[in-house]
Parts: sequence; structure tokens; C-alpha cells
Amino acid sequence: MTHSTFRSERRVLAGVLLAFMGVALFAAVDIWADLREGTTIAHVAAEAGVLLVGLLGSIFMARRLVVTLRGARAAQREAVKLAEQLEVTRAEASRWRSEARELLQGLAAALDAQFDRWNLSPAEKEVALLLLKGLSHKEIADIRSVTEATARQQARSVYKKGGLSGRHDLAAFFLEDLMPPIEPGDPRRLTGSSGADV
Repeated sequence: MTHSTFRSERRVLAGVLLAFMGVALFAAVDIWADLREGTTIAHVAAEAGVLLVGLLGSIFMARRLVVTLRGARAAQREAVKLAEQLEVTRAEASRWRSEARELLQGLAAALDAQFDRWNLSPAEKEVALLLLKGLSHKEIADIRSVTEATARQQARSVYKKGGLSGRHDLAAFFLEDLMPPIEPGDPRRLTGSSGADV
């Protein structure tokens, strides 16, 4: 729920709570006045029923209001926490880009040189870069303002010219030398929940 939704629900609940309290108060005053003037038991019982409904409604709405307020506070705390995490992530990403700028420029040049060795056209180079970034054929088509069939065809052309079997081979071609091999027993090796190597 958004903050404005919580605020709106609080207003509605508070209004209904006040209405029930008003009904209960009116019924109590009416019973008191009727008892002073003398009235039938049936009339007092009917007004006592109205009083009971007003009191029960007030209690129920008060509890709902408390739950809603707690939910709003919890959501607000979560929003603040997420905003702080987002800021930390942005700062880390900015720091990483700053530290890796020179490496990224070298990587871009190396990618471009390899694409030239494969004799990729400018369109194919762009498609290859977008594939390396993990975009789908549909996303590539949208970005490049071409049909999805065209994006698929250009991707196949990239794979063929590079002697690759597909997207995974394309990524592996460039990442294999960037990442040192991890030997069995290396603490960096990932393990699954069963403890077996992944």
C-alpha cells in the first residue's frame, strides 16, 4: 500500500469509528433520558441493543485503526530502509564505475577489435554488445527499432562469423579470459545446498 492509501484508509476508519462512538453516545443519553422519564422495558432493551452495536462497532473500528496505523508505520520504516539501501547501492555502483573506467575503456576497445576480426557490420556489433548485456531479441529489436526477426537474424550472423554456437558461447568467449579458473578446493568455489559443487 502506498502512503496516500494508508492515509485515506486511516481517515475512513477514523470517520467510521467516530460514527459508531456517536451512535453509542446518543443511545446511552437516550436510555438515560428514557429511564428518568419512565419507559417500557422493550424500548430500553431496543436502545440497549443500539448502544451495544455502537460500542462493538467502536471497538472493532478502533482495533482496525490501530492495525492500519501499525501497518503504515511498518511500511514507512521499510520505505526508509529501502531508500537507504538504494542510496548505498548507487554509491557502490558509482564508485565501481569510477574505479573501473580505465578497465572498461580497455575492454570496450578489446571487444571492438575482436568484432573487427570477425568482420561484423556496425549493426552486428551493436547486436553483439546488446547480447553480451543479456538483452532478449525482443528488447534488442525495440532498442534498435527493427523487427524481432531482424534482431534474431543479426544475432545468428554474429554467432556464425564468430564461429560460436549461440549466446552462451558469445559470453564465454569474452569472459573466459577475464575470470581466472577456480580449482577444486578453492574457497571461492560455489556449493549448492547439498554441499555439492555447482
